[in-house]
Amino acid sequence: MIPVEYFLVLSALLFFIGVFGFVTRRNLIAMLISVELVLNAVDLQFAVLNRLLHPEILEGMFFTLFSIGVSAAETAVAVAIIINVYRHFHSDQVNSIENMKL
Repeated sequence: MIPVEYFLVLSALLFFIGVFGFVTRRNLIAMLISVELVLNAVDLQFAVLNRLLHPEILEGMFFTLFSIGVSAAETAVAVAIIINVYRHFHSDQVNSIENMKL
């Protein structure tokens, strides 16, 4: 059996790698992947803490499933926005859309 601390460390590593990737990348797709890493870290944390604190109740698992559904919808919307930005500016870099007017 794998100790719970390993899963918590893995979740923390995924979270910080995702935050670092979001802050340092200028490519929209790389930023989207970084956000997905952060959301996966949170999902892992929900599942681990549910198993650790209340193994008989499945609230953490339901939160995880709900979060996966929300992140799938968020990814679909983000990819559609990135495709429209690429069609308009012919670039997927963040600094190409900084001059967008409201």
